[in-house]
Amino acid sequence: MRASLLLLGTILAGTSVAAASAETLQEALLKAYQTNPTLTGQRAGQRAADQNVPIARAAGRPTVATSGGLNENLIRGGNSFTSPERSLNGTIGVTVPVYQGGAVRNSVRAAEIRVEAGQSTLRQTEAQLFTAVVSAYNNVLRDEAIVGLNAQNVRVLETNLRASRDRFEVGDLTRTDVAQSEARLSLARAQMQTAQANLITSRENYVSLVGEAPGTLAAPPALPHLPTSPDAAVEVALQDNPQLLAARRSRDATDYDIKVARASRLPQVGVTVGQNYSNFLGTLGAGQGYQGTQSGTSTAAGLSLSLPLFQAGRPAALIRQAQELRSQAIEQATLAERQVIAQTRSAYAVWRSSQEVIASAEAAVAANKLSLEGVRAENSVGTRTILDILNAEQELLNSQVTLVTARRDAYVAGFALLAAMGEAEARDLGLDGGALYDPSVNYARYRGSISDFDTSLPTSTAASSTRTVPAQNATVTRPLEPMLQSNVDRSTRLTTGADTRRP
Repeated sequence: MRASLLLLGTILAGTSVAAASAETLQEALLKAYQTNPTLTGQRAGQRAADQNVPIARAAGRPTVATSGGLNENLIRGGNSFTSPERSLNGTIGVTVPVYQGGAVRNSVRAAEIRVEAGQSTLRQTEAQLFTAVVSAYNNVLRDEAIVGLNAQNVRVLETNLRASRDRFEVGDLTRTDVAQSEARLSLARAQMQTAQANLITSRENYVSLVGEAPGTLAAPPALPHLPTSPDAAVEVALQDNPQLLAARRSRDATDYDIKVARASRLPQVGVTVGQNYSNFLGTLGAGQGYQGTQSGTSTAAGLSLSLPLFQAGRPAALIRQAQELRSQAIEQATLAERQVIAQTRSAYAVWRSSQEVIASAEAAVAANKLSLEGVRAENSVGTRTILDILNAEQELLNSQVTLVTARRDAYVAGFALLAAMGEAEARDLGLDGGALYDPSVNYARYRGSISDFDTSLPTSTAASSTRTVPAQNATVTRPLEPMLQSNVDRSTRLTTGADTRRP
């Protein structure tokens, strides 16, 4: 299946060559990948999670600390030997943890596993973003087609109304026929207004995801080699779905949390080495003829042992808490598995049903075109009414809208199916915009860091603002495809009774 997604990347890349003047789906996905704040924010969150590993490691490493002070004895109760006027002290010490009950080792392992879980969550965010972009892209195409269909319908009904009024003037139709034409035209105009509002909404949603306004969008490429059954799709999803992988890794990390909690009852051993310096600044024995040294140093080394005997129930509470959190993580992993199975099966069902709807809608469009042509011809000889023509027009429009909606649903469901299977991420889509973001690079850079002053951060791509993108409108420049264009003769002469059917 991975090869099939690589094929999708190749198809997406090929589409940009074939439709150089139009914006392609691959270009939209690349823009979102580089500038969408949801994704860039998740990357920053993952980089922050990477730091938990060196933080956990630091608890098991040696620490060096120094301190110093200058004391001035303002009130002295003794002589200058026991209470010199001033003293200068400084110490430096090294503390080396030797044994902490396994808390450090298990904390590090838990942090490492949670980094892996976070990387899977980042993959999931990528897949969700791409699915949203694919949906927004196809929503714009769908709504542009629906606006075009409604505009075409309004033009036809305007022609019908003019013809009905002309025939009413000569006594061929009644006022009722004219009113029916007027009512249907008003309804069509209202439907077109709704369709235009939906198109503006889809375009604005596209802007929020991609960061730029949609231009003339090219038709999306076919999705290759989708699974042949829901069971086959679920089998892949259970192995590769990033949401499920993240839940499983989070579950695994809680096992180490329990071990960390248990370490709070165990002894801790450490080694300390210290160097001390003191100087009385000539005030020791001042005025009493003391000629001895005024400063001195000392070195000390020791072994510390801490053995908890009673902590008021805190260790047991920590252990119980960690155990319950592990139980919760296990349940959440099971929940994630259920959700992935349901998402995969649902996406498969929607994709397959949409394929059937497409076939039925294409047949309905063809039949409704033939029906409309027949109704118009029969109206010309007086066997059909104006209302029959209006109904036939509406049925054709409804079938055309159903067709473009089903095409959108089928493509989005197919891509969502690939996303549920864990195979609709940047590495699968052949995005041609430089090196892909690799979360392991930041992790590898800092996982072993021991510097207290390494706070420099690599340059990261920030999300772009859409403030300067103009408000979207409902203007449609993309022509309707041939199947959606009406090839029925809808001229004025036909509706007035003249036989003008095309040869």
